Formats: sequence, C-alpha cells, structure tokens
Amino acid sequence: MRKLNYQFTHNVNDLSTTIMNFKIDTREKFTVITPLSDFLSDNLTAELIALANGYEQNKINLVINFKNIVFINEQVIEQIAALQQEFYYNKLSFVVCEIQQPVKTVFEKLELDDVLNTAPTETEAWDIVQMEEIERELLSDE
Repeated sequence: MRKLNYQFTHNVNDLSTTIMNFKIDTREKFTVITPLSDFLSDNLTAELIALANGYEQNKINLVINFKNIVFINEQVIEQIAALQQEFYYNKLSFVVCEIQQPVKTVFEKLELDDVLNTAPTETEAWDIVQMEEIERELLSDE
C-alpha cells in the first residue's frame, strides 16, 4: 500500500508522466489517464481501477482516453460504468473519450453508450469536466 501511495503522490505532482501501462496527464481540475495498450485486459483494467480509486480518494476528476483501445470485453466496460457511478456519487467527474468504433460497438451492445459520460475528443471531455465543476459550485452556493 505504501508503494501505491508513493506512486500516486508522485504522479499527481508531475504534469505528465507514464506509469505502468498508462500515460497520466495532470491538469488543474482533472487528470487524464490514457491506457497505452490497444487491449484493455482484465489485468490492465484492475490497474486502471486501482489508479482511478487513488484519484477518487483524493477528490480528483478523471478523463479516461480510450484512443488506443480497440479490443475490450463486456465485463471491462461494466466495471468502467460502475467506476463512473462511484465518481459521480462522490461528486466527481468521470468522462471517457476518443472511443474507437470497435469499442463503441460493445458500448452500444450493452446499451451503455447513453449511460456513460463520453466525449468524442479529449478537449470536449475537458469541457465536460469544467462545466460539471461549475455546476457543482453553483449548486453548492444555493
């Protein structure tokens, strides 16, 4: 656990870095995690979820960029959907972007394409996170 906390703290303080099988890009209001593999396997998904849980515990919004992913199984997508629900339950943003067509097909098959918060580009995902942040600030003022 100590090693994971060190790695997490180390990565949050860097603007952009690569750890394990992911590129991590830290921004002011969120972090972008990009899997480097073209297949989001069960093991890689477990790493992604562990990484995301660290950001969730530290109240950091996430953008997951799927630009490299072309193979994915249904169970992984269901885990991503559950992770997104956890983030929103904790008043954090979680957006998946740049989803490739083979992966979109699996999302559609599971009827999660309208449930998951997705964006065609990373820039649009940033906009979603920033708009949700503004919305949360406005709602907390009421």
